[in-house]
Amino acid sequence: MDYSKLQNGSDIRGIAMENETGPVNLTDDAVRHLAAAFAVWLKGKLNKDSLKIAVGHDSRLTGELFVNAAIEGLNSEGCSCADCGLASTPAMFMTTVTEGYNYDGSIMITASHLPWYRNGMKFFTAHGGLESSDIKELTAIAGKTEISVPLNNNAEKLDFMTVYSDHLCETIKNAVKADDFEHPLKGLHIIVDAGNGDGGFYVSKVLEPLGADTTGSQFLEPDGHFPNHIPNPENKEAAEAIKNATLASKADLGIIFDTDVDRAGAILPSGRELTRNALIAVLSRIALSEHPGTTIVTDSVTSTGLAEFITSHGGVHRRFKRGYKNVIDESIRLNNEGTDSQLAIETSGHGAFKENYFLDDGAYLMVKLLVELGKGHKLDEMIADLKEPVESIELRFPVLAENVSLISDKILETIKAAVPLTNGWSLAPDNFEGVRINVDADHGNGWLLLRKSLHEPIMPLNIESDEEGGCSIIARTLYELLKPETTLDLQSIIDFIGRSL
Repeated sequence: MDYSKLQNGSDIRGIAMENETGPVNLTDDAVRHLAAAFAVWLKGKLNKDSLKIAVGHDSRLTGELFVNAAIEGLNSEGCSCADCGLASTPAMFMTTVTEGYNYDGSIMITASHLPWYRNGMKFFTAHGGLESSDIKELTAIAGKTEISVPLNNNAEKLDFMTVYSDHLCETIKNAVKADDFEHPLKGLHIIVDAGNGDGGFYVSKVLEPLGADTTGSQFLEPDGHFPNHIPNPENKEAAEAIKNATLASKADLGIIFDTDVDRAGAILPSGRELTRNALIAVLSRIALSEHPGTTIVTDSVTSTGLAEFITSHGGVHRRFKRGYKNVIDESIRLNNEGTDSQLAIETSGHGAFKENYFLDDGAYLMVKLLVELGKGHKLDEMIADLKEPVESIELRFPVLAENVSLISDKILETIKAAVPLTNGWSLAPDNFEGVRINVDADHGNGWLLLRKSLHEPIMPLNIESDEEGGCSIIARTLYELLKPETTLDLQSIIDFIGRSL
């Protein structure tokens, strides 16, 4: 089998169950070989003959099957294994760095917010998640790995979610220092929407032990069919579900997690969403209060208002590339070069603090918000001066050619060359991805970003404007420049312009 076809950046992703979209390509045998390959790879990296590896899974229907297969693959390479059962992705990383456990590596069986029939694998060492180049090596090793029979399935059962949850609780207690030390959230009403993923533990193992009222929490039971909504904080239906629950229960905060809890979002009592720019803003404010002048690294689609917010509170905003690994790696690079960078965060809700191993952990992001609430601070007041765009859209243009990267680069160069000739347009300084263009008040009053996709044969377009109808003005100007490009499917921008006329 060509395991490289299962690589998705720094993860493994595939179709794990029969469905109408395509044949199954991530089988238990594939998982077995990839887990064995991870053991071979890690032995070489650590120069060790025997390893301790922890394995966990999200609520997907094939989770337990794939955990067993992974353990069989690891056993075939002589590894000692721990079966963590239902777990979050951040917790699986923490098995490698938590004192008294210190596993050599860990594997998380998850496909994040993707449909029920898909699954995947994430791999961790004490240095963090594997890079794309590591996964490429791993898939090559898997193709050469032979697993002897009979298969062994030997693993100790490990309830690491309790260990991890206790760590989160201690972090909150020590930060708030409430008079009732053990119950820093007493008097607060906080609800959770876990979307039938892994995040239900946050209610029973974190919020309730700390004294919070969690009445009104929903979809806490793990169910790999995801019957209520997609477990994705960015999904409109999911966002509406937690917003309605927060307002109905008159909660002080509503929290929503993705399937494996490495992303999160929140809802304020007013119904305002703490996602994307707003979430980045409040977490930046917290980071800057603790580390004045620090650099906040974000992805490329953050708003102009967010940059102004970070700067106005004494921080430095580094708008980098899409992809949470890109953002985190850039923050780590800055620190290694002597520039303090305490927070790396993407608009998707992937966020990582330096103090927390640069781990993108939705549960930990919510810890930072809970600490502020425990201290009596109002989250809405912390971002009262954040300027939000009046309009915001994202369109996607399929690339109608084989050589997607080459065609995309050519189109970006064409647009970049047209900027000086276009009234009201100017190239944004310090841009690291695609073409970002600032548009003056007379020609749309906002900005646009056209870029290559990380993993798909498309070119995404983001437009924001500070005036009603501004996105349409900007889109129409861009469309005239893109119209000669026969290798782009421009139907989405045609439809948008038509709707806005």
